[in-house]
Amino acid sequence: MSDSRPVTETHATDVVVIGAGPVGLFAVFECGMVRLRCHVVDALDAVGGQCTALYPEKPIYDIPGYPRIDAADLVRNLEAQAAPFHPVYHLGQRVERLERTADGWRVTTSRGIEIVAKAVIIAAGVGAFGPNRPPLAGIEAYEGQSVFYYVTRREDFRGKRVVIAGGGDSAVDWALSLQDVAAQVMVVHRRAKFRAAPESEARLKTLAKSGAIDLVVPYQLHALEGREGRLEAVIVATLDGETRRLDADVLLPFFGLAMELGPIATWGLNLERDLIVVDPATGATSADGVYAIGDIVTYPGKLKLILCGFSEAAMAARAIYPRVHPETPLHFEYSTTSGVPSV
Repeated sequence: MSDSRPVTETHATDVVVIGAGPVGLFAVFECGMVRLRCHVVDALDAVGGQCTALYPEKPIYDIPGYPRIDAADLVRNLEAQAAPFHPVYHLGQRVERLERTADGWRVTTSRGIEIVAKAVIIAAGVGAFGPNRPPLAGIEAYEGQSVFYYVTRREDFRGKRVVIAGGGDSAVDWALSLQDVAAQVMVVHRRAKFRAAPESEARLKTLAKSGAIDLVVPYQLHALEGREGRLEAVIVATLDGETRRLDADVLLPFFGLAMELGPIATWGLNLERDLIVVDPATGATSADGVYAIGDIVTYPGKLKLILCGFSEAAMAARAIYPRVHPETPLHFEYSTTSGVPSV
């Protein structure tokens, strides 16, 4: 965003949380527990980050207290947990500028919204992300109708002939999931060996032997056939140029995500391999009053797990408290004693 973009709204709050994924949502809750008000900015149109955009129906197994929970349900629970603290969400826009003020920071979004706060928590996950698109002529005409880079509802593919391209966890996991609902699932990969979890690969090959899934190997995507955005066939080819036509209604190319820090890279923070270096005890970055938590941070021993991000959110909130309430010492309380305070 250029510096000439007009300011459309101005807000003041205690903390700006950049990122509305699971860790960002839990940061709102932890800030609320120490009576800090939050505004939240996210480039996506809905809260939940990758859990919402990429795998809402996939189960997560390492959330304490939940032997299994679908990603979408986790997001709904976190949003409900944060709701008593009345966070203000600014969705569908990203933070373009981060500027110091006399006693805090000013955040400006891509829609010209300006938010002044005492502190900032960056919970931006992997940063800006989007799919790695296969180099197929005319693929743009099919995107959103027959070509999808994310699966949000399995039912959308019931009775469809589905071609999945890729050899990683996403490709294999969705092949296993969709074979229950799709009329046909074909997996295209350039070699017989997959890069997915060994147990998942074993299940895939077992289903292929039974005929429940078609393994199209060693092939790669070559061309699309169809009209007006409606796919009719996917043409695949070997490295030697031998082609094969797969009748299909849907193509799901899973070639990973293109990830970048975006404007965060220009904010003068101490970075290491495109990750923000923080103090593990507080989440403090090299910029006074700016904190970072979740997958976007690095420190010795860092684990990229949601549950670690939750812990980091709690520590950052308590580190921020004296900036907002310097006159009132923070007395540590368990939630069973304090309940859910009002802010």
